[in-house]
Amino acid sequence: MKLEVCCYSINDIITAINHGADRIEFCAGRNEGGLTPSYGDLLQLSQLKLPVAIHPIIRPRGGDFYYSQTEINSMINDIQLARELDYPGVVFGCLVSNGQLDIINLLKLIKAADGLSITFHRAFDVCVDPILALNQLNDLGIDRILTSGQQQDAVKGIKLIEQLHQLSQSTLIMPGCGIRSTNLALFKAIGITEFHSSASRSLPSPMQYQNQNVCMSHTKQDEFIRFSIDPDEVEKMKQLLL
Repeated sequence: MKLEVCCYSINDIITAINHGADRIEFCAGRNEGGLTPSYGDLLQLSQLKLPVAIHPIIRPRGGDFYYSQTEINSMINDIQLARELDYPGVVFGCLVSNGQLDIINLLKLIKAADGLSITFHRAFDVCVDPILALNQLNDLGIDRILTSGQQQDAVKGIKLIEQLHQLSQSTLIMPGCGIRSTNLALFKAIGITEFHSSASRSLPSPMQYQNQNVCMSHTKQDEFIRFSIDPDEVEKMKQLLL
């Protein structure tokens, strides 16, 4: 059984690995649900030669997963960069406007990722027909699907996750969103073997001066709260998978 931890900084990646993570999904843009990390971070991280697989997400913006051709071209370039920096896998997904998989552009992305491990991310959770999508991803040779079972969190979506797991062929079903040590047993009981968690905690900013009148985001949020990996939670989950 494997524990994949979603991390939004190099420091969090190091913490997660030191406390038992088997694989890392590396993202920027936490408030957007995960965006492609910067070149600077990808380069620096590749130079550390860390001992577990790190899969960068390839997602050019937040919002929906219906991408223009210029956005697809950027994704192809980012996949090629991940390959050049010796990352063993990538995470991506795309849809067309009717909610089905964008097969034409998926084929382009898969070609760019040839030889890398591929995870189809939670674009799956907003597709119109998850069973059809599973069959298509099986045929395309995608290694795994990250899904919350088309619900707000994986516990709510566990019935669909179980159905997908039973129907999957070469494509592995990996539940994510809300996976914690307190509910891991629910997914082990239905035969799941890979788990995805952010294992996060919130921490106060070390800033002594805090101007509460200014927010850098268009959506109101606390600028003086930071999120990071909870090492104790990573350890608890890892122990439950041994």
